[in-house]
Amino acid sequence: MQRSLFAPALVLLGSAAVVGTAVASQYLGGLEPCVLCYYQRYPWYAVIALMLAALVLGGRARAALLGLAALLFAAGAVMGAYHVGVEHRLFAGPASCGSVTIDAGSIEALRAQLIGKPVVRCDQPAWSLFGISMAGYNLVASLAMAALAARLARREWQARGWKSAA
Repeated sequence: MQRSLFAPALVLLGSAAVVGTAVASQYLGGLEPCVLCYYQRYPWYAVIALMLAALVLGGRARAALLGLAALLFAAGAVMGAYHVGVEHRLFAGPASCGSVTIDAGSIEALRAQLIGKPVVRCDQPAWSLFGISMAGYNLVASLAMAALAARLARREWQARGWKSAA
């Protein structure tokens, strides 16, 4: 693999591993995610799309996309920290956490809808390892990937001999 493709490929593989783990825990492990869990996946999905573009593009675009990935990971870390705070009752979760949207025209339809939808609360972790929930691991992974993407973006920028704006 060319050296210039290494950085976006590394970030892409790391992001795919995290998303793959989350999706596998949902569909294979039976861990139903709450709304905050879904929100925490969005930066990972966006970074996957950006890194696919970075593999095709080159030069400044690649460095800029790596920098944007670092910012998205930082945003993901903020979402992860918020979710951990909700789990530890430091913050109130959004109203959509733990509620079921009711859209039924009859008693039978309402019953079927309520039975068919599990209530997943944001303040009760579905799984933890060593006392750390999946939201906590997402926070750690997001911080690590933010640092990695920022370092790779800077290295990509400097390898081309470009001067930074600062």
